[in-house]
Amino acid sequence: MWKRIILVVFVIGLLGGAPYAAISKWAIRHDTLDLFDATRNRPVTVDIAVRRDAELRANAGLDKLKVAIINHGYTVKSSEYSFLANVLAARGYLVASIQHDLPTDPPLSQKGELYVGRMPMYERGVANIMFAIGQLKEIEPNADYDHLVMLGHSNGGDISMFFAGRHPNMVTKVVTLDNLRVPFLMNGRQKILSFRSNDWKPDDGVVPSAEQCKHLGIDVEKLDAQHTEMSDRGPETVKEKIVAKLKDFLNANEGFVSKVADRGGRRQEMYEPLSP
Repeated sequence: MWKRIILVVFVIGLLGGAPYAAISKWAIRHDTLDLFDATRNRPVTVDIAVRRDAELRANAGLDKLKVAIINHGYTVKSSEYSFLANVLAARGYLVASIQHDLPTDPPLSQKGELYVGRMPMYERGVANIMFAIGQLKEIEPNADYDHLVMLGHSNGGDISMFFAGRHPNMVTKVVTLDNLRVPFLMNGRQKILSFRSNDWKPDDGVVPSAEQCKHLGIDVEKLDAQHTEMSDRGPETVKEKIVAKLKDFLNANEGFVSKVADRGGRRQEMYEPLSP
């Protein structure tokens, strides 16, 4: 047991000296889980990203992995949010990007009250997430599945908000990239960050007023970007702005402040606890 812990600490020390850019590229383990929910006769693919040293610490019983769930936009694959997955994994999260849509699924409802018309899709998303979490508990048991960070783009943002409303005790933070149909939670229990595009407008009542956001601590970030640019398909400038704001949001709500250290001419991003 002690030999295992010593080995883990040694590996962590090696990875701890790596610059942030290197962590994003080679110190993160990526895997794809092709799962099958027999109760619904439905395949559920989950793309995993986790920092190797954080996983080692968790497996050795030294720590617990934080957990983030990424929900893709309609017609966008779950694997097309690596710019978010890598940043979260680099911070010590177990990141699960869930593929919600299958080619055999009915098309996205475009008629009538869209929130109501898309309810079956939101319900299916909740079932996918709960199934994936159940499977992950077997694969990565040393993770905190009771304090999730939910992220989603467009329809995936609506699924994220919908899930948080259905399971408020499981979700601590919600990050949406231009969700359009499901209204923001107004209970003040979850920290909320939402990026808004310059070309698509949400339904009435989805985004609270500026006064309500200020009162509830909801952070709405308007981007000079199109709705479709908020995935790996978008330009680097847009992704960099999203990542920078996401880091600030996580730092503020996890009690950390980011610093950039110079290690032998190499820039390394680090996180230090906020002063009491």
